Amino acid sequence: MSEEIRKLEPICLWNKFADLNAVPRPSKKEDRIIEFIKAFGNSLGLETFEDQVRNVIIRKPATLGMENRKSIILQSHLDMVHQKNNDTVFDFDVQGIEMFVDKDWIKAKGTTLGADNGIGVATIMAILESDSISHPAIEALFTIDEETGMTGALNLKAGLLKGSILLNLDTEQDDEIDIGCAGGIDVTATGNYQMEELPPDCSAWRISVKGLNGGHSGMDIHKGLANANKIMNRLLYKGFELFGLSVSEINGGSLRNAIPRESESIVILPKNKVVDFNTAFEQIIKDIKFEFKTSEPKLKIGLDKVLLPELVMNSKSQTQIINAIYGVSNGVYRMSADMDNLVETSNNLARVIVKEGKITISCLTRSSVESSKMDLAQALEATFAMANLKVSFSGSYPGWTPNLSSPILKVLTSVYEQLYNKKPKVVACHAGLECGILGKNYPNMDMISFGPTILGAHSPDERVSISSVQKYWRFVIEILKVIPTS
Repeated sequence: MSEEIRKLEPICLWNKFADLNAVPRPSKKEDRIIEFIKAFGNSLGLETFEDQVRNVIIRKPATLGMENRKSIILQSHLDMVHQKNNDTVFDFDVQGIEMFVDKDWIKAKGTTLGADNGIGVATIMAILESDSISHPAIEALFTIDEETGMTGALNLKAGLLKGSILLNLDTEQDDEIDIGCAGGIDVTATGNYQMEELPPDCSAWRISVKGLNGGHSGMDIHKGLANANKIMNRLLYKGFELFGLSVSEINGGSLRNAIPRESESIVILPKNKVVDFNTAFEQIIKDIKFEFKTSEPKLKIGLDKVLLPELVMNSKSQTQIINAIYGVSNGVYRMSADMDNLVETSNNLARVIVKEGKITISCLTRSSVESSKMDLAQALEATFAMANLKVSFSGSYPGWTPNLSSPILKVLTSVYEQLYNKKPKVVACHAGLECGILGKNYPNMDMISFGPTILGAHSPDERVSISSVQKYWRFVIEILKVIPTS
């Protein structure tokens, strides 16, 4: 299938993307892709090295006649989100992504595609390899572990980079130029609970929630998509309240930056209440499906009989935990008062694991306002405290404050208008871009972010538009020609 993709225009970019997607590159397991990028830079005879956390930097001199232009940094991250459908047999640790063309879209077979941020990486590789593209001096910065901790950006030392302009190639709408983003913090609740023996005359059931869209917990959080963890908890709450349902285990969601698509639980019901429960359960399912009929048309909720487990959660712990999850804020918390249609603060209830006396609940809280981010994080902490759960904050990173006076913004806006006879949308996004973090150690660096149209990032529905990549590539090449003089 990659052969079909390799024939697309621009050939140089799509070939690099196909090469890249043949290399497994999950977050925190980037050894292979780091070595791949280093070998690429060395094969071109360019200065290539790692920093202390294994970000890769490749330097390429200016082309003839461009030596007096300001030097630039082209930046993308090497890791990708690994998500697959439950019925997809695939091992991200050893297999390359299986891609195919569907009209104007490149997609993957039941997994994430890696266009986020593989298209950006492939773009930089194509420019580094080219002997015909005019450009100023380039530093290519390939960061690690963007998706699960911003580790590369957070640990990049001041003074290592020489460029004065940074072009981040990690946004996902080709008519937008991004000048700001949200910061984030991981909120994790953990605890223990007492387990007890099963009551007499009971039966065991598996409740499953699947078929949801999922998506990026920043870029898609405003779309009103369902959260599998929230739906599951609603079902458990009703089952417990009306029929004395007991929980044995829960396994919902996956990555902290992906809106949960699936959840499963094993529950116990008194045999004399199973018929009534099934009747009530069918009505609850109808209600939920009606609520999400537009945004989640493929939602499936199942109830299947299974073998009895050995133990269940005790009633007191179950009440506390289900009530706490019900009370946790999920989705948009506050819209920006300063920029139209911008989500300021949100939370993603990303992961719920209840098993063998232990509970772990993971959230990713985002905001473009630091105080609002911490306010919501503390509200989550207070909610979880009511269930006697211990809360830890980790991985906090800053947002990127918009600068409407940015000189490089003026350059990109002018190029876009000349190419397409209309103005681009100048926006801030609710995703966590690395620009805000990089700006802490490089406060005088002029930064901008843009990219081609990518939909469904962080989910198996991820796809990138072929025509949009062609539009974006033309934009990149023209930008490189007009970087201002030093």
